[in-house]
Amino acid sequence: MAASGGSVLVLNSGSSSVKFALVAAATGERVLGGLADEVGTCEAALRIRRPGGDATEPLPDGSRPAVIARILDLASPDADLIGAGHRVVHGGERFSDSVLVDDDVIAAIRSFAPLAPLQNPADLAGIEAIRAARPGLPQVAVFDTAFHQTMPASAYRYAVPEEWYTRYGVRRYGFHGTSHRFVSERAAILLGRPLGELRLVTAHLGNGCSAAAVRDGVSVDTTMGLTPLEGLVMGTRSGDVDPGVFAYLAEQTGRSAAELTGTLNTRSGLLGLSGTSNDMRHVQDAAARGDERARLALDVFVHRLAKAVAGLVTSLERLDALIFTGGIGENSAIVRGLVMARLGFLGLAEDPAANAAHGQSTGGRISRPGPVQALVVPTDEELMIARDTARLIAG
Repeated sequence: MAASGGSVLVLNSGSSSVKFALVAAATGERVLGGLADEVGTCEAALRIRRPGGDATEPLPDGSRPAVIARILDLASPDADLIGAGHRVVHGGERFSDSVLVDDDVIAAIRSFAPLAPLQNPADLAGIEAIRAARPGLPQVAVFDTAFHQTMPASAYRYAVPEEWYTRYGVRRYGFHGTSHRFVSERAAILLGRPLGELRLVTAHLGNGCSAAAVRDGVSVDTTMGLTPLEGLVMGTRSGDVDPGVFAYLAEQTGRSAAELTGTLNTRSGLLGLSGTSNDMRHVQDAAARGDERARLALDVFVHRLAKAVAGLVTSLERLDALIFTGGIGENSAIVRGLVMARLGFLGLAEDPAANAAHGQSTGGRISRPGPVQALVVPTDEELMIARDTARLIAG
């Protein structure tokens, strides 16, 4: 990390939660961490993780400013706090890197709220709460979309009227950029090769899922689009659907586009297919017991993922490695094995023992040795945010 001392407070502000970590700038060590949930209600509580043990405390004033002020109180005694880094979901076309926060940056984040109506206002509320509590503390915004700003127009443009793009910003932006950036850099270390000569597909698989084509260290394509709804099957999100479904279902059900979009975001994906859970662990268990809908959910998830990986390789010309990360990517040997079985034509072949052990004894490798490899690389978005924050504050 760029700074030699002190710690960075990393914040991820959701609509009703605030996840935080205090990261030592010199080493990346977690000094403190936790989650405040039910933010904005009288039921708000703060779960605190320390090396010596966990604790929970109620927050009678559950407002976001009060919650963040309490997090700052907890963070300050542990180390010299040099700054705060924020995950910000949408940076539009303006931000291709992390930036120090000022009035112009705040205005820009606010202007992108229509593209991320749940996330950007919450991210901005976190920034403003820090400003109110510690006006002199430097802050850095780290954008989910920034890493994908290197995509060529052929990858990010939709085939829609030009005015939709020039006036309304309708294009593919991509998300999970901090994770894709972290794991691609880490994969280069594990492979012992310069990042600038690698052709990678990175698959961030959790409740939200996206894959990216990373060519010589930069993103050249990804599966998410204008919003995080496009692309792969996810926990509760549908991923790709025919846009014609909106007019059809509006006519059939009388529901509005907003209501239908809500269903695609919150009641679809693994949950919609299985009928029981958005958690891949539960879906896999149910499928193993013979639940046909759970098996279908697993099969659709794998089919769409393998199809997307194969498609992304067309932006790379060759594949050196497929990287699995995120809660599903790091922990589901079943999903990884099924995906590799469909991608044998790319030169991938599962090493069953290494895959079952999540690559922990093979330097992340879960495929048989060869020119094309599959790796499990645990992501660490908090560390990446802390590194960017320390770098910008130092320089």
